[in-house]
This record gives sequence, C-alpha cells and structure tokens, in this order.
Amino acid sequence: MSNQEQVQVSHCEAGEEIAHKALRFLTAGSVDDGKSTLIGRLLFDSRAILADQLDALEKRAAGAPIDLSLLTDGLEAEREQGITIDVAYRYFATKTRKFIIADAPGHEQYTRNMVTAAAGSDAAVVLVDITKIDWKVSPTSPGQGDVQHVPLLAQTKRHSLLAHLLRVPNIVFAINKLDAIEQDTDVAFANVKASLEGFAAQAGIDVKGVIPVSALRGDNVTTPSANWPWYQGPTLLQVLEALPASDERHDGALLHPVQYVTRDSVGEGEATASGTGHQYRSFWGRIAHGAVKAGDEVQIFPSGQTALVAEVRHSALVVDQCEAGQSAGIVLDRQVDISRGDWIHTPGSIKPTDSFSGTLAWLDTEPAVVGRKYWVRHGNRWVQARISSIDSRLDIHSLEDREAGELAVNEIGRVQIQTQQPLPVEAYLDNRISGALIVVDPTTNRTSGALLVK
Repeated sequence: MSNQEQVQVSHCEAGEEIAHKALRFLTAGSVDDGKSTLIGRLLFDSRAILADQLDALEKRAAGAPIDLSLLTDGLEAEREQGITIDVAYRYFATKTRKFIIADAPGHEQYTRNMVTAAAGSDAAVVLVDITKIDWKVSPTSPGQGDVQHVPLLAQTKRHSLLAHLLRVPNIVFAINKLDAIEQDTDVAFANVKASLEGFAAQAGIDVKGVIPVSALRGDNVTTPSANWPWYQGPTLLQVLEALPASDERHDGALLHPVQYVTRDSVGEGEATASGTGHQYRSFWGRIAHGAVKAGDEVQIFPSGQTALVAEVRHSALVVDQCEAGQSAGIVLDRQVDISRGDWIHTPGSIKPTDSFSGTLAWLDTEPAVVGRKYWVRHGNRWVQARISSIDSRLDIHSLEDREAGELAVNEIGRVQIQTQQPLPVEAYLDNRISGALIVVDPTTNRTSGALLVK
C-alpha cells in the first residue's frame, strides 16, 4: 500500500467503536430455565430472524406455536435432547443499540462453556425458573405482607457467582415462566425477588434489575405485560438498552499482548513512518489498558528491549492513536525480536512475578490438587505452573470459605500459584486481560480451570 493510498485516521474516528459499543451479554441459569427461548424471543420480536429461518421453524411446528429455542440450539444433539451444550452467539439491534448475545449451557458438566461466555461480557441475564422453586414456603415470622426468602437452585447461585467473579459488571435476574402460575403471581415474584436480592447482597453482587418475564409468551421481554398489572417496572430489553458497556482503563501505562505478527513489504518510492524500501513488521493484539501513539517509547517483555513506536495501525488504516479495547498493530522504529506471547508495554510499568494468589474456578472432572503441574495461558503466552497451595473452597450455599485439600469439578477456591517463568500479571479487578489465566491439563489438553489473579 502506497503512502498516498494509506488513509490517516484521527484517534476520535478510530475510537468510534468504543464510544458506541454494542452490549455483550450472556444468558445463564439452571437447566431448562428458558435461556434459549428468551434469546429466541428477543430475536423474534426485534425482527432479527431471516425469512428462511422463520419458514423452517413454521414448517417444523406444523401449525403449533414455533419453538424459539431452536434459533440458538444449533447442534443436532441439542435439538434431540432439548438442551444447550455449546455456547451460541447471536446478534440483534434496536433503534438505540446493538447487542451480542451468548446462550450459555445450564448443565453443571458444561459450566466451562458458561465461563467462556462470561469472559468479556458486559452483562449477564440469569434466568430463574419459578416452576422449580417452592415459592409458597410459609414465612418464618407470619404476618400480613411478609415476604419469604425461598431457597434458590444451586446452579442459579453458581452461575451468578461465576459471573461476579469474572467481573461481569451488570447482572440482571429474570424470573421466568410466571405464566405457568395460575394465581398469586405477584406473591411468587415478590418472594423469589427477595431471595435473589438477599443472596446478591450477601455475595456482594450489584443487581441491576429483577424482572418478571415469560419468554414463551413474551411478557416483559420486549413489551410490557398486560397480564401482570402489579408490575410497573421496565422490560428486560429496556434494562439492557440502558446498561453501560464495560471498558478497560484508557489512561496510564500501555499494556499490549502480542497475538500475531505480520510482515508487510514497502517498495522503492513508497514510504511509511518506519522507512522505505524494506519489509516491516506489525505486532497485533487487543490493547489491555492504556493507549499507544507514534513516538511513544515502549519496552518488550520478556526481552527488556526498548524502541520507539513508528506507526499505529487499526484494521487497514494508519491512525493517530489506539486505546484499550481496540485491536492495534504497532510498528517500531527498528527491528526487535518479538513473537506471539510477548507483551509491549510502557517502560518500567510491569512487575513480573512467578508466584501469586488467585481465585480458581475448577472445571475439570479430575480434581485440582497441590503440587501437580499444569499449563497456564496468560495473554498469548504459555508457561508451566503448579498449584503450591489450596487455601480455601467457597461454599456456594453459605458463601463461606471452607478448608480444602483439593477442588472438585465446578468448585471455586483460593489458591497459590507458582509459574516456571515470571509473568506480568495484574489483579483481575484492575484488568480482565492481564489478570486472567487459563489452566490446561498437560495430559488431556482439556481446559481445566479459570484463574483470576488476586
């Protein structure tokens, strides 16, 4: 591409995607709570279904109401069993916003897929099937107007806690299938709502809304329900439209994980800021935090070499600056040995360590044990590591820490980690990219856990 053909784009123009971000959210909850049907309802009501998809659903229904869950259950095994196994992503838009939605499985054995969907999400809609809850339990202190905190399903608690631990900033509870209750729907909603809010307060979860819905019938999903006059709050879609999209910090030091390297040729007579008549390399990745522009001094981890930024690229364009959350290609003013897994950062801004503590969500059927070696992935770098100690296990019912010698599948615990090489980790609460690691079993190559740095 010649110098004349390249388009110089200002930081503000290149950053439009950040200013008008689509909302990424997942649906979570227990098995058969109606997650796929809810997403299908959102797609159907927002007219995001193609004509041929709708025709296929109508033919399959053969005159009966169409099964909206089939819009997301794409695997043959999912359609046969009527469950969600893999994460399905769908897209829709309203007049005010665009959405990216992920339908996560409810089965305990597929919790790892829910964790995958939660990573990077701006919101989580946790569905609660009211038909599975004994909402008629008598209050502990009988009296007029009493509200009972009814017991919640374990998977509802687990998915809420995982979304909270994975730093999903906006959590919304949708109490589904109220249409299946013939009377006292207001009492049922009030009791379950009180239980959810009590659990959330104990767990430190900031709830953005608790909404009564019927995904099957459409009540309070995109339009207000005429069947429940006792509820005058917003619909689920109204709540989602008003939620802020999460964003990493743009100020402060640069931290840029190198995902891949491209080599581009510059011919004689053509020029870029990095020179003329030679091959130059662009180091691509999604900026974890900070910003980068031409002229900045940067340092490479782990080599420690320094260089100046000659050019910043976004898509196929040369831009003035890129910020956290954007995919950027950094061109340096000189040849430096950089490969996938390295980090480009502001000089002196990172503190690599080979020992740190974290919260470990264990997803493997083989338990996590002290001393065993695993592979961990931090950014795009793989290193060997071992669990040096398991300090405690979280009881999802009491939300108390218990002593533990190992972590079984779907358990969450506090651990100490020792890595073979130092890594530039940061607290997960400060940054979701540099503060998260994937744990992989070296024998089976299964994703065994999600590790969040304390």
